[in-house]
Amino acid sequence: MSGGMRPAVAASLGARIRAARQELDLSVAALAENSDVSRRMLTQIELGQANPSIATLDRIAAGLGTTFAALMGVGADAPPDGVEVWSTENGSWAVLLDAIDTADLSVETWKWKLVGEDVHPGGSGVPSAGSMVHVIEGSLEVTGASGTQVLPAGASARLLTDSGRTYRAGDAQVAVFLSVSLQPRIGPLPS
Repeated sequence: MSGGMRPAVAASLGARIRAARQELDLSVAALAENSDVSRRMLTQIELGQANPSIATLDRIAAGLGTTFAALMGVGADAPPDGVEVWSTENGSWAVLLDAIDTADLSVETWKWKLVGEDVHPGGSGVPSAGSMVHVIEGSLEVTGASGTQVLPAGASARLLTDSGRTYRAGDAQVAVFLSVSLQPRIGPLPS
């Protein structure tokens, strides 16, 4: 089941991307080249008309020399309940709770709920130091190149790579989990 951003979140995100691009005096074509995201997709995102994946947004952030969290407006001035980045009609969602940028890393804390057959692809395509997950409720199936790992409620796991993985609720029920991902910093710290 596919999901996406709420329209207000997409519009706000598009405005932040446009402002960041213009501040760097980059054309859409230059950002497309820097991020490996098409000019058409970038234009649609800036206009709030696209439903980009988290992987696409990670590439755009890297192309702007910033972080996904900064593009989402999460950090020191983040809303206390985070920003809902992804949701589905079945009731699945992902909330970016907080992020911290250091000279070398961006650390993002997420809370997820997966319902029924909803699947969320993990891995951004941007090199990563990996992530950790902790299951709060239900069980979580994490499928990657080495197979499927099932984590019951209360279990934690370190996921060493950030590409080619999917998350799904165990037995197509409900899974609620936290994740902390470490992304290497590319470019200067966002202002």
